[in-house]
Amino acid sequence: MDKFFHISERGSSVGTELRAGLTTFLAMAYIIAVNPSVLSAAGIDAAALACTTCLGAGIMTICMGLFANRPLACASGLGINAMVAGITTTLCGGDWHIAMGVIFLEGIVILLLVVCGLREAIMDAIPVVLRRAISVGLGFFIALIGLVDAGIIVTGNGTLVSIGDVTSPSFIVGVISILVTVALAANETKGALLIGIIVAVILGIPLGVTQTPTALVAPLNISTFGAPFAATSDGSIAIVKVLTDPTLLVVAFSLLMSDFFDTMGTAMAVANQGDFLTEDGNVEDIREILLVDSAAAAAGGLFGVSSITTFVEASSGAADGARTGLASVSTGVLFILAAFFSPVVACVSSAATCGALVYVGYLMMAEVADIDWSDISQGFPAFMICIGVAFTYSISAGIGLGFISYVVVALFMGNGKQIKPLMWVAAAAFVVYFLVS
Repeated sequence: MDKFFHISERGSSVGTELRAGLTTFLAMAYIIAVNPSVLSAAGIDAAALACTTCLGAGIMTICMGLFANRPLACASGLGINAMVAGITTTLCGGDWHIAMGVIFLEGIVILLLVVCGLREAIMDAIPVVLRRAISVGLGFFIALIGLVDAGIIVTGNGTLVSIGDVTSPSFIVGVISILVTVALAANETKGALLIGIIVAVILGIPLGVTQTPTALVAPLNISTFGAPFAATSDGSIAIVKVLTDPTLLVVAFSLLMSDFFDTMGTAMAVANQGDFLTEDGNVEDIREILLVDSAAAAAGGLFGVSSITTFVEASSGAADGARTGLASVSTGVLFILAAFFSPVVACVSSAATCGALVYVGYLMMAEVADIDWSDISQGFPAFMICIGVAFTYSISAGIGLGFISYVVVALFMGNGKQIKPLMWVAAAAFVVYFLVS
């Protein structure tokens, strides 16, 4: 095991990898309850969704660990699942199989882009300053996710955002998780992030935040599997219907752009914490990572659980010491086990993981010191990424704002020749993406 995963070579241990894998799993466990809640609005059976969400996440996370040997984890992405629910009712005539066909198609296309080398080439064309800005933006983003999920930051009354109700149980649990995590990290306690989550889960029981499970086990239900190849109401196959509908093809492009750049940002964020981000901002083993992630997107459609993508919450496991794919394998195994015990796992509230996410966000801010803010051609595009990712609550949208800004500022300053051809392509694609989305 040590030789296969290079555990000692990367300065880790089996115990550290397993513990960090559990940290990542607990930080992501909310998706087991949230994904069925979102997609059931499209008429999909919630019980089947809980099961296949776990199985899809487990299988693809294990693949990430075995083939890429990096501590990343995959599951059904939030945001895209809401889009799936929306297009089911507005563009697919209420047939969710067609919507999953869209997901399957964009996953196959993005996989082909990786095989052809285009996705990796675009990453290589991104200037170092923008790569650093993506890490900083992801730091803001992951901290914001934790604070919003705990109700510490809420929609304001007359303002966009505001501080939440300080007396609410969720707020209290979130604050406790932050304090415990930071206190343990300050004292260099091993497993600080995991301990912080566990303490918050336990303290959340009397406060009613950690819900008592209604059952211990759940029956295995994979009725959503094979959705893209199911027959629709008019007798045609779902994926064939997608291929012949121009509107759905435009939707597939929009989802492709989101998947394409979300993973790029997430990989950089986790690599930054897992010590596999080079000085010039390149992610080691990026080709293997992108291959698995792209296959995961198609697998999400096949499992009927929306696009499966790399989760930024995996950075919590990396911050807890994960350095190899063994952490991913352990996370994946826990997801597969959760398919049978989903009622229990779903009791881990998102408020309990707030501390881990906020602390990781703090760690990712280190990259901000390496950005030359005095040079507007570098600083302004970086600024747009940093605030764009957080303020739009979208990794891909924030990256798009930064890419377009980089090209526009360079043109104004007469530096257009310094822009690599693929950066032009990426910026133009983002213009189209914003227009069609």
